[in-house]
Amino acid sequence: MHLSKIAVAVLSASIIGLSAGNAMAQFTGDSVKIGVIVDKTGVYSGIGGPGGVAAVKMAIDDFGGKVSGKPIEMVSADYQNKVDIAVARASEWIDRDQVDMIIESTDSSAAIALQKLGVIKKKVMLFAGSASTVLTNQECSPYGVHYVYDTYALATGTGRAIVESGGDTWFFLTADYAFGKSLEKDTSQVVNEMGGKVLGSIKHPLNASDFSSFLLQAQASKAKIIGFANAGRDTQNAVRGAVEFGLTKGGQKLATLLIFDTDLKGMGLPLAQGLLFTTGFYWDMNNETRAWSKRFYALQQKMPTMVQAGMYSATMHYLNAVQAAGTDNAEAVMKKMKATEINDFFAKKGRIREDGLMVHDMYLAEAKKPSESKSDWDLMKIVKTIPGDKAYQPMSEGSCSLVKK
Repeated sequence: MHLSKIAVAVLSASIIGLSAGNAMAQFTGDSVKIGVIVDKTGVYSGIGGPGGVAAVKMAIDDFGGKVSGKPIEMVSADYQNKVDIAVARASEWIDRDQVDMIIESTDSSAAIALQKLGVIKKKVMLFAGSASTVLTNQECSPYGVHYVYDTYALATGTGRAIVESGGDTWFFLTADYAFGKSLEKDTSQVVNEMGGKVLGSIKHPLNASDFSSFLLQAQASKAKIIGFANAGRDTQNAVRGAVEFGLTKGGQKLATLLIFDTDLKGMGLPLAQGLLFTTGFYWDMNNETRAWSKRFYALQQKMPTMVQAGMYSATMHYLNAVQAAGTDNAEAVMKKMKATEINDFFAKKGRIREDGLMVHDMYLAEAKKPSESKSDWDLMKIVKTIPGDKAYQPMSEGSCSLVKK
């Protein structure tokens, strides 16, 4: 071979090798790795928990198990409702295991800590179970997405509907951490803006063993509405206690500001019937939701909560963005996620704003009477749709530093 031809061949081989090396460099490891942090056994285990892990696994399998030729791997952990465990495990995943994205179904205190970690580590954080609006206000991040719901949307839907129907005096029973405080604050604002009045509130610890003293104070307030700014088993136990103490027989009504299918199932419709609440998803809304939920049921023997459905949707949206970007680089992936509309069984015309909030329609729902239920998981009816631009806080009212004023 002529010397010049040899030189060209060597140069061509070098370019090919360099291109291959650059392609390989687009990913932090030999896989795209997802970390799932949930409460697997505690007060919130029915909301996300093992079902949330299963939903993420479903998304990975449905995507084909690979993205851009790289295998998709998943790790999961039970954070035991402890912020320090959530942060320690997430840090370990990122530093040791090269995890690219973390998705949670945790409480808001742990989520806020994960949001801060995502900024430090420059890793994508998807929030599916936490609710505090802090995540898209003072703690907003270029790497964080608040996907399923927040306390502003819950307050806007449920609080407004109840005040409009005459429930204009409120007393709050509130979980004593970031989520509960945020939910009480946002609902109180709605009540006050509509001419109602908040007569008082009391805080209770997470996973409270006895609600009697809290409920007696709520009863003594004479408020028309007792607002439960809590979730999971705490909500179930508070509602049971309220009925046992005769609050509802005495004319007071209960507002469950965050409640899930699993809670209604746990309490039973004889106890839950008539409760008004706001949700981001219900398995029996249409053919698409039913088709996906029946697949989930086949794996879990229960219908999905909005958190579990949202975890699937968020994971799929992330994987599509990784594929479109051709890299797991957080900045590139987030750019694709924010540029791409979300249209699936979970959300239609969903969009991720500059502040990281995924805006989509929410729904005012009511727990069915036992006589209305036709099957074990036929638990609620959708009363009305709340358009996304009406359900969520306008960015102009927020405090996210990423938003141009």
